Amino acid sequence: MADTSVQVHRPAEAAPRRASMAEAVRRYGVLVALVLLILFNAAFTPNFLSWQTVNVNLTQVCAIVIVGVGMTLVIAAGGIDLSVGSLMAISGTLAPLIFMGKLFPVSPGLGLALAFTVPIVAAALLGLFNGWLVTRFRIQPIVATLVLFIAGRGIAQVMTNGNLQVFKEPTFQFIGLGRVLGVPVQVILMAIIVAVAGYALTRTVFGRQLLAVGGNPRAARLSGIASKSISRWVYAISGALAGLAGLIVVARNGAADANLVGLGMELDAIAAVAVGGTLLTGGRASVIGTLLGALVIQLVRYTLLANGVPDAAALVVKAGLIILAVWIQQRAKGSS
Repeated sequence: MADTSVQVHRPAEAAPRRASMAEAVRRYGVLVALVLLILFNAAFTPNFLSWQTVNVNLTQVCAIVIVGVGMTLVIAAGGIDLSVGSLMAISGTLAPLIFMGKLFPVSPGLGLALAFTVPIVAAALLGLFNGWLVTRFRIQPIVATLVLFIAGRGIAQVMTNGNLQVFKEPTFQFIGLGRVLGVPVQVILMAIIVAVAGYALTRTVFGRQLLAVGGNPRAARLSGIASKSISRWVYAISGALAGLAGLIVVARNGAADANLVGLGMELDAIAAVAVGGTLLTGGRASVIGTLLGALVIQLVRYTLLANGVPDAAALVVKAGLIILAVWIQQRAKGSS
């Protein structure tokens, strides 16, 4: 009887252990993966630890992280935003039109000031429009944001007649090419955005309410939280960050192409959020995790390219990472 009793209780004892292991993997798996990628490349990839390589990888990942932060907030609140790539295209094509005086006559100084502000405000308002569709008409977020995913890029193409806008404006390009004490400006902006969003998510009333809305919308509403207002705000923030990312991309390239700016960015941002451990069902999120997830995805792509693997293979690996991340989330959630 004693032996039988031990056998009966083993599954019960193993369940908490499995749950804690699944949660540990969800929390720290992305960090472990990042460290392993760095060690592998440091050992086998020539010049990986050079400043030039570090700079290339950081500047390549900045736009993904900035958009990913907005996506993290949207997903944490129980939504999704497929329009971020198109909003990048609108912002990135609108800025040169403004400072080159193609929309209306403007002095150089005022034109540059407007080029930094108007596109971000426009993207934020379009993000707010997404939130309005979701909250006012109860449209599923994936459907509501699909509207601007399709129409937004069309708007950007109409603004430029589908033509490439080439420019050379050092003051504007500072946001994409400038450095402060040797550190790229876009990396500094990325760090500030991650820090502010991380603090807001974990240390403010807004962050707690946002997670409550994503975790249990009905309970949040009954507790007096302005759920609709929270949802609209996160979509507006996501739009504004997408607008900023669009400015960085075109400033770095010295050209704006409505057909290519932000293309596929929504998938990269969602991948970074998923790999970083944020629950895609809402209610729990990590901005730092999104940063680490974006770095992992970037380093996977870099590692494959550095070892002669075609870039198309990175898309397959990225899809595999998303599937693995979702599977780990489901195991952690099911074991809790």
